[in-house]
Amino acid sequence: MTLAIFDLDNTLIGGDSDHLWGQFVCEQQLVDGADFALRSDQFYADYQSGDLDIDAYLRFVLSSLKGHPAQQLAAWHNAFMESKIKPILLPKATELLADHQNRGHELLIITATNRFITAPIAAALGVDNLIACEAEIVDGLYTGAPTGTPSFKGGKVTRLYEWLETHDCDLDGAWFYSDSHNDLPLLERVDNPVAVDPDDTLRERAVELGWPVISLR
Repeated sequence: MTLAIFDLDNTLIGGDSDHLWGQFVCEQQLVDGADFALRSDQFYADYQSGDLDIDAYLRFVLSSLKGHPAQQLAAWHNAFMESKIKPILLPKATELLADHQNRGHELLIITATNRFITAPIAAALGVDNLIACEAEIVDGLYTGAPTGTPSFKGGKVTRLYEWLETHDCDLDGAWFYSDSHNDLPLLERVDNPVAVDPDDTLRERAVELGWPVISLR
């Protein structure tokens, strides 16, 4: 079975779902808007520069989920999907996913954004397999703490190999699509790396190594 692996943010969708969640909770006055927005923007800049402290970021973004009942979180996420995610779905991404499915490939999204935010997005894209950052849940409530290995930078490689072991798969002939230089550790592991609307660092590396560079915008 050949794997077709995809980053999510700024690859399959035309924006960053984590950053957009920060905008959403500020607009809905679910957090201290001014402080949360400032910190969210700084974390996003750190991500773009390759300097993100992933543990600190996860604790920050997961704080918006802490203590809220599942029904309330589901209602907020439905509104988030309507206002922030549906407008940035990309028809070309849908076509690419369908092309890999038609070739008999197994689809997998791997993202540094947490599962609460990304699971409904993956479902909307028709992708059943998802590796995402995980959040601690105690007695049915989010504690605000991350758990396990974050699927970020080299952690994506670690989490992917764990997934491969439990799904009786390997990386022979695998594809991986990403926009970010943060994903170079995984891009360099697959037979078919593809840069999608890449940042400058990834574009330079892709051109150097002769990787395909495509746009889904």
